[in-house]
Amino acid sequence: MLRSLFSRAAQRHIPLGLLNHQRGIHSRNKKAMELVAKGWSALQEVDRVIDYTELNDPRLIPLLRSAKENFELALEIDNLNTQARYWLGRMHFKYHVPGACKLIGAALLVEAANMGDADAQYELGCRMRVENDYVQSDQQAFYYLEKAVDQLHPGALYLLGSVYLTGDCVDKDIASAMWCFHRASEKGHAGAAIAYGSLLLQGFEVPDVVSKFNPGRSPSTGKAQKKIERTSEEDLIKMAKEQFQIAANAGCDLGPQWLKRLADYEKLLHQQVRL
Repeated sequence: MLRSLFSRAAQRHIPLGLLNHQRGIHSRNKKAMELVAKGWSALQEVDRVIDYTELNDPRLIPLLRSAKENFELALEIDNLNTQARYWLGRMHFKYHVPGACKLIGAALLVEAANMGDADAQYELGCRMRVENDYVQSDQQAFYYLEKAVDQLHPGALYLLGSVYLTGDCVDKDIASAMWCFHRASEKGHAGAAIAYGSLLLQGFEVPDVVSKFNPGRSPSTGKAQKKIERTSEEDLIKMAKEQFQIAANAGCDLGPQWLKRLADYEKLLHQQVRL
């Protein structure tokens, strides 16, 4: 296999030194991702039991230390690994890990976000919207949320949709809110599915929401087009049911509740038609 690899490199006039360098980079990236996966698994175990323990329970320390060490090793091997930066920064904020420092966590999140990591952009945007001694800027929060939305991060889509829905920091824009909820719902976000379905039932019409904005652009950079033909109540209910089913499939208790309400409503309508 190696002989074939070197032969192809020679045929394409690729210097063997460059080929070896690329293989080395690939090997480091792979090792770094393995370490990130180990750290993430340790945090998953922490999250599984943390609701039943004290935040500083000494039984959690080995798991937290293991996660932290794995993320740090991943960065030593591959300094461009944004996921290692993101999870390590998040640990400094969320967990009582030995040596935790929120300033270090903020710096790591900023670095990962500026390197294009959507999870970090969303996390940073959320934290900047909460006043504290470290970060507080609605304008910067909105900037990072939009960056995450451009990558269709479901949490960022849902949060930005909520911002447009309430008119918090931006002009209230129901169409843009529904665009965000719709795209987040497509990725299985339960809260966005509930919000989108509820707005449909209230009579807000965005059934062709994907085509209402320029392809690949967030709602803040596109213009909504007015719909000429109105969607029937039956179709709106059908679309809402699809959204509530998404929420139910994601384990959200509100999904089955909304589905039952719609089933009761449809049953009542059928009874009235018979009369």
